[in-house]
Amino acid sequence: MLNDKIKNYLHLHFIIFIWGFTAILGALISIDAIPLVWYRVSLAVIFILVFILIKKISFKIPLKELIRFLFGGILIAVHWITFFYAIKISNISITLASMSTGALFVTLLQWIIFKKRIVLYELVFSLLAIIGLIIIFQAEGKYILGILVALVSAFLSASFSILNANLIKYHGATIISFYELLFASICIGLFLFLSGLIDVSFFTLSTNDWIYLIILASICTAYAFVASTSVLKSVSAFTMMLTINLEPIYGIILAIIIFKQKEIMTTNFYIGALLIFITVVVNGIIKLKKKSI
Repeated sequence: MLNDKIKNYLHLHFIIFIWGFTAILGALISIDAIPLVWYRVSLAVIFILVFILIKKISFKIPLKELIRFLFGGILIAVHWITFFYAIKISNISITLASMSTGALFVTLLQWIIFKKRIVLYELVFSLLAIIGLIIIFQAEGKYILGILVALVSAFLSASFSILNANLIKYHGATIISFYELLFASICIGLFLFLSGLIDVSFFTLSTNDWIYLIILASICTAYAFVASTSVLKSVSAFTMMLTINLEPIYGIILAIIIFKQKEIMTTNFYIGALLIFITVVVNGIIKLKKKSI
């Protein structure tokens, strides 16, 4: 029988496979990055709210914790905006490969903020991921802006992973996800309103856009966000971010299948992506042997 930690690790891989579709959907949806993220989080909040009401989960949260949820909501809003924007100005493969730096950002943030001792092999794996990224950088120099935006997105992703790893000790994954996505929706909505971008045409979307948005909000956001937060009970923030490096592998394969020539990169790009993939596999083997995922 598999123990709970291994089950959660396998569950994490399933979630990341689902996230591999996120970039595909982001490319298929025709609207800009900021409206896209607003629709994503707003619809996801509705799906999670229905689940909370059915399960009769309490909404009660201390004011101090609401402030932390607000901070988490802002982080995830800007993370997703930069993520989809990077896709729009480069492509899926470049954006997903650049997101591999998340594990290194987790290591550095934990060292700076929590004075956590840097584990040697974690640092080595993070640096290997960076080397893989440098190879990709050199191979695909025309996408520099997209790479830089994706790096910002990776930093923000690492930041809210650390925050949620702490929040999950005191709150349920569903409540954390509901409040963070709710605040993300409110913050983006206010920005759009104050910028004068919300009018009748804002809500006029094609049928295909609505279908993709509903899939994105329900499966790739509501379910995946709650599930990934829950997994943080037994999976470290570093392991989560390093394992998320598999998302480029899944996403790139799907992108090539769906978008064909547009997503085919140079040989060096795939060498860099393979190096990133190896760090994930070896890290998983070490963590499983130590039984401390």
